[in-house]
Amino acid sequence: MEIRRCFSLSKMEYFKRGVRDGIPIGLGYVTVSFTFGMMAVSSGLQIWQAVLISLMNLTSAGQFAGLPLMVSGGSYYEMALTQLIINMRYCLMSFALSQKLEKHVPVIHRFLVAYGVTDEIFGISVSQEGRVSPWYSYGAMSMAIPGWTLGTLAGAISGNFLPAFMISALSVAIYGMFLAIIIPPARKERSVLLVVLAAMAISTLFSVIPVLKQVSSGFVIIITTLLVAGAAAWLHPVEEKEA
Repeated sequence: MEIRRCFSLSKMEYFKRGVRDGIPIGLGYVTVSFTFGMMAVSSGLQIWQAVLISLMNLTSAGQFAGLPLMVSGGSYYEMALTQLIINMRYCLMSFALSQKLEKHVPVIHRFLVAYGVTDEIFGISVSQEGRVSPWYSYGAMSMAIPGWTLGTLAGAISGNFLPAFMISALSVAIYGMFLAIIIPPARKERSVLLVVLAAMAISTLFSVIPVLKQVSSGFVIIITTLLVAGAAAWLHPVEEKEA
């Protein structure tokens, strides 16, 4: 009886919508994680180790940054600090998403949703009108997690068979996916367009100004997010709507 209630029509509709929106994310993840799988095996990791890393982490930047540290025998402190800096943006995303979730969502659902918070899933979640059901996140995760994990497996098995130019071409797919996420809402809302342009401008400054170029990519993301999101929340506050 309990299982039947959990899979009521409304929750199933949310889940299906998440699956639909998660399909392109999963496909994009396959190409990126494919590269990680190849790099992991060529660096000396076993296939099952590469797959387990992808299944447990779901973070491209963190995994690519952590791989050379593991291979070179870096200290636990160095690895922990690197991952903290690179992945701290997920903390900010989780804060924002927690305000977007339906009211009175149980803690266990919040934990499960937090596990699947990635840049892309966060993007499609916050772009939804009104409150977001955890079942929408589960639907998106059901596509994204297998895509990321199976892509790693395929890359690990393939080894170094593919030429370098093909690997480079595959990695570009993730940027196309980001564009597909931000362009539709930016065309509808001027505030979203301004946020995107401001983030691009700040990120460019960190890339060209000598002093700012010394800041790590993880801190660049955090600083840019705080500045742009804070300014947007102050200048264009979102009106609270009752569900």
